[in-house]
Amino acid sequence: MIHLNNIVVKFGDFTALHDINVHVKEGEFFTFLGPSGCGKTTTLRTITGFIEPAEGTVVVKDRDITHVPIENRNIGIVFQSYALFPTMTVYDNIAFGLKIKKEKRDEIDRRVREIAAKVDLNDAQLFKAVSELSGGQQQRVAIARALVTNPAIICMDEPLSNLDAKLRVQLRNELKKMQKDFGITTIYVTHDQEEALTLSDRIAVFNRGYIEQIGTPNEVYNYSKTEFVCNFIGDINRLKEGFVAKLKEAGADVDEEKHNYVRLERLHVNVEPTEGQIAVPGTVTMREYYGLYIKYYIQCLDQEIKVIEKNDGIRIYEEGQEVNVVIDPRDIMAYPVRTHHEEQ
Repeated sequence: MIHLNNIVVKFGDFTALHDINVHVKEGEFFTFLGPSGCGKTTTLRTITGFIEPAEGTVVVKDRDITHVPIENRNIGIVFQSYALFPTMTVYDNIAFGLKIKKEKRDEIDRRVREIAAKVDLNDAQLFKAVSELSGGQQQRVAIARALVTNPAIICMDEPLSNLDAKLRVQLRNELKKMQKDFGITTIYVTHDQEEALTLSDRIAVFNRGYIEQIGTPNEVYNYSKTEFVCNFIGDINRLKEGFVAKLKEAGADVDEEKHNYVRLERLHVNVEPTEGQIAVPGTVTMREYYGLYIKYYIQCLDQEIKVIEKNDGIRIYEEGQEVNVVIDPRDIMAYPVRTHHEEQ
């Protein structure tokens, strides 16, 4: 569907994207994830035509669109700011692209009302000024405007970042449902790992203009390809020398020359170790109660280990209590120590 082939983007002497290669399948929800300034939005803008690459090609459905003008790419765009016309009605905002294409009035009316219904905007809302709507309703208008011209692809640049946390979660769920209902190929940009893991079929993790890993949410979380990915996606423990030495002493196959990490939910408190598991003694220093689960901070040897335990309402450990942290060495993700010269 979408092929980015060896894309390089430069701004003067600065190289913003280095040899980017991505293949997005038809109907896929594909997310570009990474911290600010990593190149994810630059890649999106290269697909949409706002940026022309110094090298490489953008191919959609076997058609090279690298030098095709924005308006001829058949790509819908939802901007971070929504970029709506605040004094115009919702109806006129949605109809804008169809009017530019000089569609007939009856056809415009049919398509505007049809798409509005699909994104849960009622007739009363259609004839309000955009400025009268809530943030969540404005987001629906932006999506409707992007979809009304029947684009082959929709690109979204941090469309939930301006909303409060509760609304963000609500609209995230609606966004995923809408994308499935429309079956439209979607490129989504975010710095929010939870958002990426929840919404995506696949994720490209960006860092300093490079792609570190492309994979499913499960692959990037549980089988992080690089040390950057394992640190950026979710919370994690990096195991220090004393903890690693204790595991080695107990017969674990762990490489002391590498950086070793383990996810919080892979560890357990005060359970009987099964075959291959190792118990490391420690003391609870703090706990955070979340209802569904409890997060413990446990001092083990030379470091504080974080553990997430499902809350069963019975086994709750107090600060100062001595416990065992049980680890399966097979859950450790290990990465070679990179010198400064090797870092991208």
